[in-house]
Amino acid sequence: MKKNLDHNDPAKNMNTERGNGGEPHQRAEGDTQVLTTQQGVPISDNQNSLKAGDRGPTLLEDFALREKITHFDHERIPERVVHARGSAAHGYFELTESLAEYTTANILTETGKQTPVFTRFSTVAGNKGSKDTPRDVRGFSTKFYTDEGNWDLVANNMPIFFIQDAIKFPDLIHAVKPEPDRGFPQAASAHDTFWDFVSLTPETMHNVIWLMSDRALPRSFSMMEGFSIHSFRLINKEGKSTFVRFHWKPVAGVQSLIWDEAVKVSGADPDYNRRDLFEAIEAGDYPEWQLGVQLFTEEEADKFPFDHLDATKLIPEETVPVKIIGKLVLNRYPNNFFAETEQVAFCPSHVPPGIDFSNDPLLQGRLFSYLDTQLSRLGSPNFAQIPINAPKCPFANNQKDGHMQMRVPKTRALYDPQSLDPERPRESEEKGFKSFDEQLDDGVKGRVRAESFADHYSQPRMFYRSQTPAEQAHIATAYTFELSKVDTPHVRTRMLGHLRQIDEELASRVAKALGMELPEPAEAMAPVQDLALSEPLQTIGRTPKTLQGRMIGILVAEGSKHSEIKKFEEAAMKEGARVKIVAPNKEVALDDGTRIQADERVSGGPSVFFDAVVSIIMPDQAKKMAKDSATLDWFNDAYVHCKAIAYCGATDEFILSKLPVKKDAFVTPLAELDSFIDNAKQRLWEREPKVRDLA
Repeated sequence: MKKNLDHNDPAKNMNTERGNGGEPHQRAEGDTQVLTTQQGVPISDNQNSLKAGDRGPTLLEDFALREKITHFDHERIPERVVHARGSAAHGYFELTESLAEYTTANILTETGKQTPVFTRFSTVAGNKGSKDTPRDVRGFSTKFYTDEGNWDLVANNMPIFFIQDAIKFPDLIHAVKPEPDRGFPQAASAHDTFWDFVSLTPETMHNVIWLMSDRALPRSFSMMEGFSIHSFRLINKEGKSTFVRFHWKPVAGVQSLIWDEAVKVSGADPDYNRRDLFEAIEAGDYPEWQLGVQLFTEEEADKFPFDHLDATKLIPEETVPVKIIGKLVLNRYPNNFFAETEQVAFCPSHVPPGIDFSNDPLLQGRLFSYLDTQLSRLGSPNFAQIPINAPKCPFANNQKDGHMQMRVPKTRALYDPQSLDPERPRESEEKGFKSFDEQLDDGVKGRVRAESFADHYSQPRMFYRSQTPAEQAHIATAYTFELSKVDTPHVRTRMLGHLRQIDEELASRVAKALGMELPEPAEAMAPVQDLALSEPLQTIGRTPKTLQGRMIGILVAEGSKHSEIKKFEEAAMKEGARVKIVAPNKEVALDDGTRIQADERVSGGPSVFFDAVVSIIMPDQAKKMAKDSATLDWFNDAYVHCKAIAYCGATDEFILSKLPVKKDAFVTPLAELDSFIDNAKQRLWEREPKVRDLA
């Protein structure tokens, strides 16, 4: 609770004078920093442009005006084509188990050492100003500032991608972006062009079903996994290669929003995940992940029932267990959003010695594309000199000039070999990056795809059948929602044909919900296999029972019992939750006269912001609030989103009695504090079919 409110205005003590028109002039005095132009010229008046008389025209000679306006007009840079909407934080990575057997990379061999990192989370389809909570893939990119150069682990929160070859990436993104003739929908896949493309491109089926799952609606950045998607190589000191896939495992566990919840969150707070990251770090509740690796040899890969070079295929953890080797902790929010979060440039080609690439054709394309897009977006090959992108280890090269060059090389010789400057840097066979000496076959050059990439349905089937019943219902309902937004009948029909290859029950559920007949199954180019189910693919089934990183909302009003509020607040925080106070007004006086500031007003702080809710209000206030639709929605949404509710007598008598809220095990009176705290650690999924129409 925010108490001891201070309404004193510091602006009154900032040497403010009024000009002729009443405009405020805050004057520097004493040691106060003086406002200057970019050239360091002190500014005498930042409120008025230079004019010919007090009502005359503005004069062109006003260099301060021209500089200020010109800079403002050029403040925007091109946004990312994809992953434009992003949030980030600084932190560190600490290796806990050495991989010296597999790699020479210091970052993966030196245990106990904390390496600084910068991690950026993002949505894919929306623009920079879009919302945090669309149904979308999330980016999870980490820049490790290692002592052997920067390593960019450019990951997503899904272990596979839509396409197998980078040549299809422009088509995929053109299809999912707002349709070019109408400019909508924004940050959404529920439209004709996306479903037309994917239904004609069977290789997308695996990532599409992940997109329809709860994984596409993360509750928090700190509650989503990250995956490298591609196989990389680790190279040891003998030159031996081991394939690796990287995994980020959230310590807070995987948890997602319900679709209805995500829609309402986006309206109430489009910055929901960004704000959560900021507030968690401010509160010292640092997001944390474990870094895991799947390690396997070429010979082991040959035995997989799929091709690991196919980016649309995951490697089940039952086939290759994830070995935990380190931890990532994010403990500092950026000082400036543009300078750091917006200007950071990730490239999969940024790897230190000891890590190398596989022949995954999607990865190979990304090695070119990411560098190219940074040149376009940041305007210069010198983007690596921007502080957020610059290595923290010593670096030296013969690159020179270019737009916005910041370095001043003090030498005659910016070439190699040379003999005029013995101090200039030279190559190092011992320390330098080496590519794996791969034995290549004598295949014929051509635009061809491997036959081992042809199975597009077995893994989507495995994914769907591995889910809990609640998650399967969410997937079927998501397909129904998305396809209901598709106006072209044959696209919907074509998609149902693919679903029949994935799972007949899934196809039937979606067809029934759409009111459509089932078409013939789509043609499969390879036999569809019934692969072993994989529990780690679940979300709900693996969500831990915890309050760590969760948020509890406590509804209060004038005269609410301070002691009762404090009791619930302390109990929740003891379990690792954060607490926010919600009230009809921004400030309220409690029963003991304590005046507090609410974190949210009821109308601006809906229960979708919270993992569980408590109501501590007096009868007179409950009577008034029972007439307020926002208050009624606050309780009704918490109930239909399967959350725990703790209520006082007045809430029960005047509010809950008006709503279709059943007193199940997760709706408890204030007296049952322990039960509420236990319930708040999870959702009551058994309630969902009773309150929502699921496919």
